[in-house]
Amino acid sequence: MKTLIKNGTVFNEGHLVNEDLLVEDGIIRALGKDLHEYLTDDYVEFDAGNLLVSPGLVDVHVHYREPGQTEKETIKTGSAAAAHGGFTTVGAMPNVDPVPDAPEKVAQMIAKNQKDGLVHIAQYSAITTGRTSDQLVNMAGVKKAGAFAVSNDGNGVQSAGTMYRAMQAAKAVGLPLAAHVEDESLLFGGVMTEGARAKYLGLPGSPEVVESSQVARDLALAKATGVHYHVCHVSTKDSLAMIRFAKQNGVRVTCEATPHHLLLSDECIDGHDTNYKMNPPLRHEEDRRALVAALNDGTVDMIATDHAPHTKENKGTDFYCGANGITGSETAFALLYTKLVKAGLLKLERLLDLMATNPAAAFNLTEAGRLEVGKPADIAIFDLDHAYVIDQRDYLSKGRNTPFTRMTVYGQTVLTMVDGQVVYRRKED
Repeated sequence: MKTLIKNGTVFNEGHLVNEDLLVEDGIIRALGKDLHEYLTDDYVEFDAGNLLVSPGLVDVHVHYREPGQTEKETIKTGSAAAAHGGFTTVGAMPNVDPVPDAPEKVAQMIAKNQKDGLVHIAQYSAITTGRTSDQLVNMAGVKKAGAFAVSNDGNGVQSAGTMYRAMQAAKAVGLPLAAHVEDESLLFGGVMTEGARAKYLGLPGSPEVVESSQVARDLALAKATGVHYHVCHVSTKDSLAMIRFAKQNGVRVTCEATPHHLLLSDECIDGHDTNYKMNPPLRHEEDRRALVAALNDGTVDMIATDHAPHTKENKGTDFYCGANGITGSETAFALLYTKLVKAGLLKLERLLDLMATNPAAAFNLTEAGRLEVGKPADIAIFDLDHAYVIDQRDYLSKGRNTPFTRMTVYGQTVLTMVDGQVVYRRKED
């Protein structure tokens, strides 16, 4: 069966063009204005007039909680949420139980991802056994088993010696190392960022050097080892400045920013709504503005959601005890299109690069992030013209933990296709 997607505004090779797209046998067969030569009687037509046709979005940072915490999320529900948000490729972090910290465990995770996932799920291995030890995983073994990168996300690697050896080992086998940057000795029991807002609320704060001090350490180690070093959820202006300097001096470093750090600051925290509690915590407004600026100057390479579903009981109402993290897969594109593109702070083409082309290229996900003849038909179609309200009744994730519910936005997902198969379609009114 062939599917002809007609009349759309197509994001192709960095440009927005009015053209048609033909899908056949799971791949993109043709792109252009007149595709009749490729058609037979056996095809269906989708009219994408006034809609954006994009490569399927790529999110290199999600948490699917399976195995170990399936009350929060499963591979099936998490990947359904991704499809709802227009994502067709995601990177699953290894903070599950048991941790994928050995080749056989990575292979088991990949098999489960392929069995239950509605989208393509690339699997991280841990950097160290259990994610918290100083014993390195078998880097060659986990790569052979199918890991696309290594990370201890959820915990920073506390020992410089361990990180140095990990970078050497990852470099030797060609694996990117994605770091959760957090020096635990500097937390001081904080539940938000130290500063005027924390003081006003009477909540303990942690200094921003929790992040930036470990970024500085790791950039020096990355320069020494030559590894592809990726900074997860960068959140402070000082971290950005160091990453920018490192790039200018030849360090192979990339970084991601999350929608919540780009759109929210610590001023949003009231001390009771734990949907504003996350790790890294929301930063000061000057940090948020610096992140938005870094999207445009190239310091930030990509946007990743850090999709982190929790149960209502996990989040609770106590800012001291509530779990860190919010969901993001189903709201990211619409929020960023509305708050950044429509506000004139970012071009649509740049947003699509940040959410599709760049993450795929940085992590060598060669079949993702582009609309190209002969490539898998991983496609997302968005309605940019009509406002809608983010409604938790529409969520496909098990998680409801987001502060963005009830917000009016533009950029609703109309259809998501993976390997030519429709995995999400907007309900008709």
